[in-house]
Amino acid sequence: MREIPPQPGPTRPHGGKPALAVVGATGAAGAVMLQILSQRADVWGEIRLLASPRSAGRELTVLGAPTEVLALDEDALRGVDVAVFLVPREVAARWAPTAVALGAVAVDASPAFRDDPDVPLVVPEVNPHAARLRPRGIVAGPGCATLTLIVALGALHAEFGLEELVVSTYQAASGAGQAGADALRAQLATVAGTGLGAAPGDVRRALGDDGTAPFAAPLALNVVPWSGTPEDGGWSSEELRIRAETRRVLGLPGLRVAATCVRVPVLTTHSVAVHARFGQPVTVARAHEILATSPGVVLYDDPAAGDFPTPADVVGTDPTWVGRVRRDLDDAHALDFFACGDNLRKGAALNTAQIAELVAAQLAAGDPSRG
Repeated sequence: MREIPPQPGPTRPHGGKPALAVVGATGAAGAVMLQILSQRADVWGEIRLLASPRSAGRELTVLGAPTEVLALDEDALRGVDVAVFLVPREVAARWAPTAVALGAVAVDASPAFRDDPDVPLVVPEVNPHAARLRPRGIVAGPGCATLTLIVALGALHAEFGLEELVVSTYQAASGAGQAGADALRAQLATVAGTGLGAAPGDVRRALGDDGTAPFAAPLALNVVPWSGTPEDGGWSSEELRIRAETRRVLGLPGLRVAATCVRVPVLTTHSVAVHARFGQPVTVARAHEILATSPGVVLYDDPAAGDFPTPADVVGTDPTWVGRVRRDLDDAHALDFFACGDNLRKGAALNTAQIAELVAAQLAAGDPSRG
């Protein structure tokens, strides 16, 4: 792809409000983004919806108005202040730098730039200041598994000083994209009303060799202790990603982190079981106070009354829901808790929208940082 010379930022004809491009508007996370734009503050002027050429010409509703989807190309990105990318890694890697060269700030939800030291990794409730420092003109958000735990964990870290983290994730099928959600529905349809699940391998045989994709094993009537690709030492890429992203967002490059990622037969909403050790002694009462007053967190913790978060109750909501808060029985510095978060909302579209709003506020204040 030819190199585009850097261009000045766009003018703003819509009452001075910045122009936004939503790249990947027709995908699962894109659909959630369109809902979020109608639910949050009126920040944007023009909103352009961009997708692959095969989706161009479709009509979607934005802020109550029908809007045509445009094919992703240079012309569609020209004149945009902020471009958000809710697309696969390879699409973001190609087009986010193009958006920057055309004068926009790019906000990317994919893994394409998360490891780049010149691209800040931002969770607005935890490290909003990092969004100002964007040498490449790009701001990235962590993956949906990290986002399920990081807002609550960041609040506790600010009080107690995090030193060690052990986390097990219970990740929904839609974390593997629309193909994952479709595959789980198809698997459930195959096994529903049968006696499957009572004999070794019967679910796998019923689904066939091709019926488990995109998962590493059958997901219906099962859990799969694998997400990502193989890495050294038996770790998966998803597990190492949680380690790296948590360190970056919290600014703790030496933090000890061990993660085990498990895929579960839930359509949408990730869950995490967290064991966190801090530098200061902890109490459940103080942890409750912190979590109950932290932006983006809902404390729902009364097990005796049956009050604790589950994916089926949390799906479709924005916050991280936290319950089962306990102090470790053998360590006064450690807490255990359970959290749930919708992986298509805070885990993808919402965090991206929040970063874009941060950038828009910086641009409105005259921040010259675009790249």
